Amino acid sequence: MTDDSPLETKLTKKVLDSLNRILELELAGVVRYMHYSFMIFGHNRIPIVAWLRDQSNESNAHAILAGEHITAFGGHPSLKIGSLLETHKHDVNEILKEAYKHEKEGLDEYHVLLGLVAGQSVLLEEYARDQIAAEEMHLADIRKMMRKPGSI
Repeated sequence: MTDDSPLETKLTKKVLDSLNRILELELAGVVRYMHYSFMIFGHNRIPIVAWLRDQSNESNAHAILAGEHITAFGGHPSLKIGSLLETHKHDVNEILKEAYKHEKEGLDEYHVLLGLVAGQSVLLEEYARDQIAAEEMHLADIRKMMRKPGSI
């Protein structure tokens, strides 16, 4: 870390820890969504698999962003991957429940990051806000997918 960093060293350690946790969660999302895509069967398989693989690709893109921010602030990206609990429940509704929990965990960590960088780094503040918006949209999509027709 150079002396001209916009963040204080103590704050930077916390920020880097949060970014590494985000990286680990996003990498877990890559694996999780890809795994889910392999386990879909039935007449709606094609659109569901496509959506899950899109989520895997998006998690990969989010992981790349987190890793780039980590190195930009002098950190070292984690080689860990977030929790990959295998429930062996591959019904679409069960998969969506697991995906919702995973997305909520990511949203919570982006809020942690935002709290750490608010007023300290416009770059990281905007990054956190953009990711929060994306995660909130994912959660809304999953809620809609889990909702039964006519239950509005």
